[in-house]
Amino acid sequence: MAKRDYYAVLGVEKGASAEEIKKAYRKLAVKFHPDKNPGDKTAEERFKELGEAYEVLNDPQKRATYDQFGHAAFDRRAGGFGGMGGFHDPFDIFREVFGGGIFEDLFGGGRADPTQPQRGEDLRYDLELTFEEAAHGCEKEISVSKPDVCDQCHGTGVEAGSRVRACPSCGGRGQVITSRGIFSIAQPCPQCRGTGRIVERPCKACRGSGRLERTSKIKLRIPGGVDTGSRLRSSGNGEAGLRGGPAGDLYIVLHVRPHELFQRDGDDLLCEVPISFVQAALGAEVEVPTLDGHSTIRVQPGTQSGSMFRLKGKGVRNIQGYGYGDLHVRVHVEVPTRLSPEQRAKLLEFAELCNGKESPLTQTFFEKAKRFFHP
Repeated sequence: MAKRDYYAVLGVEKGASAEEIKKAYRKLAVKFHPDKNPGDKTAEERFKELGEAYEVLNDPQKRATYDQFGHAAFDRRAGGFGGMGGFHDPFDIFREVFGGGIFEDLFGGGRADPTQPQRGEDLRYDLELTFEEAAHGCEKEISVSKPDVCDQCHGTGVEAGSRVRACPSCGGRGQVITSRGIFSIAQPCPQCRGTGRIVERPCKACRGSGRLERTSKIKLRIPGGVDTGSRLRSSGNGEAGLRGGPAGDLYIVLHVRPHELFQRDGDDLLCEVPISFVQAALGAEVEVPTLDGHSTIRVQPGTQSGSMFRLKGKGVRNIQGYGYGDLHVRVHVEVPTRLSPEQRAKLLEFAELCNGKESPLTQTFFEKAKRFFHP
């Protein structure tokens, strides 16, 4: 049987624009789609013919070849260019033009079978930890209220001895198809509520749903090194599945309270420690806090405010198991705000001894600042 002219198939003129060709295809493809015409072989063949015509006329190279040589350009038996790639599945072309999501829903495709077991929904739980709990790890017990499997019917939703039959309205499919203009829309069956079955005597405890709201206590092991935003998964502790489907998972999102002494930077910690003027000038052994108790740093004579000291391995445990971070201690020289007469006298005496003996930092600063003082 001779093939019809591709322009005639789409009902457009030979000089039609790409937009006109696409518009014509969209209109006719919806009209002859097999889901709109179940069991109609003529409509199915027409749909395939439309896909073949559109694939050629929508491609500038194929269209130019077709305009010059006609159908023979794609017919290997006629010595044509068969290497142009052949023709694709007309349903793939339809999905490419319309986009899969919306039209698969309109034609009833791409949905999970509502009569089959379905996995339960995942749940989220926000858990607050102290700084130390996050750094060292801990065990927690939480309470989660969620739909759980009904103990009486074991998730079937059916009373013992009750019969279950296919829904007469939807034939057990769980969906009914209604036509709205040129579109067919699949909706959950109102009689069986999308389950595809009719239960003579639903379970009294769960009213046929197969699930009951229940509060469960769940023990968690929090690994050391977690931080705000870390997420843990507890498998199978989400909502119970439907019709015997597996339970979902529980995701625990962690929030760590700030610490009064430590700031965290990855696996490292920073701690600000005040020292006296005498300790900074003469040097001293200074005790500093750590997550494991306390440790000591050696402040050298002449230490300046803002100097940093590192305590290796005194930071936070790496969550991947790569050891520990470091503790960085920044010292601040504390200036006395209240002096006794004796202290004031000693400081004045010290100032007189320092007269004319500038420190290296002061000397360097004033060398750089000379031009500001003496124009």
